[in-house]
Amino acid sequence: MATGTGGHLTRAAMAAPFLDREEEKVLAVRWKEARDEVALHRLAQAHMRLVIAIAARFRHYGLPMADLIQEGHVGLLEAASRFEPERDVRFSTYATWWIRASIQDYILRNWSIVRGGTSSAQKALFFNLRRLRAQLSQTLGSGVGSQAIHQHIAEAVGVSTRDVAVLDARLSGADVSLNAAAFGDDDAGERLDRLADERPLQDEAVAEAIDTDRRVRWLKEALRVLNARELRILRARRLGDEQATLESLGACLGISKERVRQIESRALDKLRQALIDRHDADFAARL
Repeated sequence: MATGTGGHLTRAAMAAPFLDREEEKVLAVRWKEARDEVALHRLAQAHMRLVIAIAARFRHYGLPMADLIQEGHVGLLEAASRFEPERDVRFSTYATWWIRASIQDYILRNWSIVRGGTSSAQKALFFNLRRLRAQLSQTLGSGVGSQAIHQHIAEAVGVSTRDVAVLDARLSGADVSLNAAAFGDDDAGERLDRLADERPLQDEAVAEAIDTDRRVRWLKEALRVLNARELRILRARRLGDEQATLESLGACLGISKERVRQIESRALDKLRQALIDRHDADFAARL
């Protein structure tokens, strides 16, 4: 569905015919079993009213209505791909969750105060904070302070009071563009120009890369002093992405975990001494 104006989308959705339960089921079966694109189009078109109605609930987040509808349409198609028509459930009931989830994910991706890793409780807080705050202000009265309201909201949603206070403060403020003018003692520029670059300087990055390559080469050379069993244990215990346990290595090698620990300790001593003899005592000390 191409992105267009909200009015055009609304008119097109309202012009689409309703589906009764049997028509809906027939179309869903045709799409599920035969991947009939015409059936999918009719099913989706008939439910665009639902998409628009759900998208309208999120208009106050300041994002374009057409984009909200577009994301809701994505959720609608996802619902169509997962819907099981043999179950005695109307498609609109099933699709509502997917439409709302798709729109909410879009909002979370585009609001600067929300970042990846948001838990389900924090997500619920983000989308319900204003409503809960208004309800509590009315219930508790105008004389109650923000701290008490934050405490009630935290208990209702299942987050900390601090999370509620921080999000409430951020929702009350406005984002500042990095391209906005920043004035100081020197000539005016943009805020972006005043952000510090925390990356290392180019010469430092190159030097670090060279040092890393050299140390990797040294380590490979030093590993040659180990016998096959020592090398296997050291690779499994120290050089792999996941460290094997003493018990698992002992079971594989047919020895006790204490024996594995002794071999590992001896292998580290040999490796450390080889590095000291050939190259860098500081590097060896970090093993």
